[in-house]
Amino acid sequence: MYGEWPVTEQQHAPEPGLENLLSEERRFPPPPDLAAHANATSDLYAWANADRPAFWAEQARTLLTWSTPFSTGLDWSNPPFATWFADGELNAAYNAVDRHVEAGLGDRVAIHFEGEPGDTRTLTYADLQREVSRAANALTALGVGTGDRVAVYLPMIPEAVITMLACARIGAPHSVVFGGFSAEALYSRILDAEAKVVVTADGGYRRGAPAALKPAVDEALAKGPTTVGHVLVVRRTGQDTAWTQGRDVWWHDVVDTASDQHTPVPVNAEHPLFILYTSGTTGKPKGILHTTGGYLTQAAFTHLNVFDLKPETDVYWCTADVGWITGHSYVAYGPLVNGATQVIYEGTPDTPDRGRWWSIIEKYKVSILYTAPTAIRSCMKWGEQWPAAHDLSSLRVLGSVGEPINPEAWIWYRSTIGGDRAPIVDTWWQTETGAIMISPLPGVTTTKPGSAQVPLPGIAADVIDDETHSVPNGSGGYLVITEPWPSMLRGIWGDPDRYVDTYWSRFKGIYFAGDGAKKDEDGDIWLLGRVDDVMNVSGHRLSTTEIESALVSHEWVAEAAVVGASDETTGQAVVAFVILRGDAAGAALPADEVAAQLRAHVAKAIGPIAKPRQILVVPELPKTRSGKIMRRLLRDVAEHRVVGDATTLADSSVMDLIAAGLAAPKA
Repeated sequence: MYGEWPVTEQQHAPEPGLENLLSEERRFPPPPDLAAHANATSDLYAWANADRPAFWAEQARTLLTWSTPFSTGLDWSNPPFATWFADGELNAAYNAVDRHVEAGLGDRVAIHFEGEPGDTRTLTYADLQREVSRAANALTALGVGTGDRVAVYLPMIPEAVITMLACARIGAPHSVVFGGFSAEALYSRILDAEAKVVVTADGGYRRGAPAALKPAVDEALAKGPTTVGHVLVVRRTGQDTAWTQGRDVWWHDVVDTASDQHTPVPVNAEHPLFILYTSGTTGKPKGILHTTGGYLTQAAFTHLNVFDLKPETDVYWCTADVGWITGHSYVAYGPLVNGATQVIYEGTPDTPDRGRWWSIIEKYKVSILYTAPTAIRSCMKWGEQWPAAHDLSSLRVLGSVGEPINPEAWIWYRSTIGGDRAPIVDTWWQTETGAIMISPLPGVTTTKPGSAQVPLPGIAADVIDDETHSVPNGSGGYLVITEPWPSMLRGIWGDPDRYVDTYWSRFKGIYFAGDGAKKDEDGDIWLLGRVDDVMNVSGHRLSTTEIESALVSHEWVAEAAVVGASDETTGQAVVAFVILRGDAAGAALPADEVAAQLRAHVAKAIGPIAKPRQILVVPELPKTRSGKIMRRLLRDVAEHRVVGDATTLADSSVMDLIAAGLAAPKA
C-alpha cells in the first residue's frame, strides 16, 4: 500500500506515483565544467568505505592545524560514547582565523556584513583576528576561564561570530540561544549550562524596526539565582537599556579597549566546544554537547566538498542564524576554517521589500547559497518578479537544509534562482550529528528533486525496518546511523543516561533520532520527516511530507502544512493548511471549491487514502523566526485544543486567523 511506513516484509512494492518524480527529465547530471574541477570525486566513497576511521583521520590532518598531533583516531570501546583524535590538541579559533593570517591571507575578506537598515561592515581575516583577540581578553578579564560556559543571546551581527570564536580561543564552551526565544527559554538554558557570563545586545533590527533583546536577559536573570556574574552588552540599536550596576558592562567599554594580542589556548580534541539546546519540546531543555577536533574535521570537510568551495574565488552565504546548528557549522566554523569569504545578513528576506535577498546576492556576487525550504517556498509565493529584477548569474551551487524539500520547490529553486545551471545539494543532518550526513556532491551526483540521495563519504547511514534489517530499494523505514562519525554529539550536557535513552535505545548499538526515510529503486534516500509526523489513517501510515509535496505540486498552491488530527472513524485524519499563490486562479474561487479540487489532486497524486479530511486556505503558516513551520500548533488547532506555547513564532497572530478558519464548515 502506497505510503505505508515503516514497512513489513510484505510491503516492499514500489510506491505508485514515485516514478513521476524519478523520470528521466527529473534527473540532473552535474554540469560538465563543474565536474571537471570539483573538489569531490567519486573515488572518495570507496576510499572512505575501505576504512572510515582512517579516512577521517586523514581529513583531520589535512584540513586542520594541530598544536599537538594526534596518534589515535576513533575510540569506540565504550559505545555509545565515542572519542576521536583524543590525544591531539588544537584550538578552533586558531584554525578559523590565525592560521590564515599567518599564511599571508590577512587581507582576504572573511565577513561581508549587511544590516537590515542597510549598514555594512567588512571584516578581513586580519580584522577578525584582532576583534576575536580583544573579545577573548575581555572575557578573561570578566572572569571567564577555560571550561567556563558563556551564554550568547545576540542578533545576527558580526559580534555573534566574534563571541563564539573568542570563547573557543580561551577554551570556554559557548551556549548560543536564538534571539527569538523567550526569557523563560533563556533562563532554563543559562541555568542548565551554569553560564558565567551572558553576551547580548540592546537589540537588533527586524522588519524595519529595532527589537529589544536586553530586557529578556534582565527578565531571565530575575527569575532566580544563577551563576551569571556579568552581562556583556553590544550597542546595536541605541535604544534605552535598563542597567544593573556591577553586573552589566558595555561591549565598547571592555572589548574595544582590550589588547588585540592574544595567544589561543590549546585544548584536547575532546574538549567541549559548545552546548546547543534543542527547542520545541516540553520539560528540561536538552543540551547537545559537541567537542572540538572531530566536530571541526567534519564541519570543514563537508563545507569544502558539499558546496565545492573555492575559497580564493567563491562568496558563500548561509542564511541561518547562529542560534541554530546550521549557523554554528556553516557560518561560525566550517567556512572560516576553510578560509572562505562569506555574507552575514541580519534581517528578514522581505525588508524593505521582497527582493532583499536577491539584491544582496547581486551586490556581493554570492556564488554559493544555503537556505531552508520554508524560505524557498515563501519566495515562490511572492512571485518570480523579485528575483528576476536582479542579476543572480554569480550563483553556481545552491543548498537546502532544515527539512525535506518538496520536488516543486526544488525545481523552482534550481530554475528561477539557479538559472537551470546551479546544482542543488539537498542536505540531511541534525543538531545532534553536528555536520551534514547525507547529500549530493556537486560534480559527482546526478541529482533528483526532493531526494537527499546518499550518505557522504565516511558516513554509515541506512534505512532499516523494525527488525534492524536494511530495507530493499523501493521501501521505507527508519533512518539510522550504524557507525560513529567525527562530529557526533558526545552526549546531553550533564545527563548521560538521557543521551543513551534518547538516541541509542530504540535499536541496540544504532543511532536513531526519529526520522523516517525511504529508498527509491536506485537506492537513493528520500526523507519522510519525523516519526511524529507520520499519520495512521485507517491502519495506513502516511507521511505528512509526501502529502505536502503533492499539494504544492498543484499550480495554485505556494505552501502547505499537513497534520494528523484525531478521528473517531479512521483513528487519524489528514488536515491540510495551504497558502495559495497570489496570482492563482483558485484565489477567486469559494474555499469549498478550492478544497475539493485540491483533495482530488492529492487522491490522484498519492491515492484516495491520503485525501485530506479538511483543507483550510490560510494567509500564513505559523513559523518560527528561523522559518520552521510549527506543526504542533496546527495539531492543537485541528484537534480543537488550547494552542500551546507560541512565543517563538515570528507572528503569533496567525494562529487566531487559522483557528477562525478551521471553525468554518468542513469542505
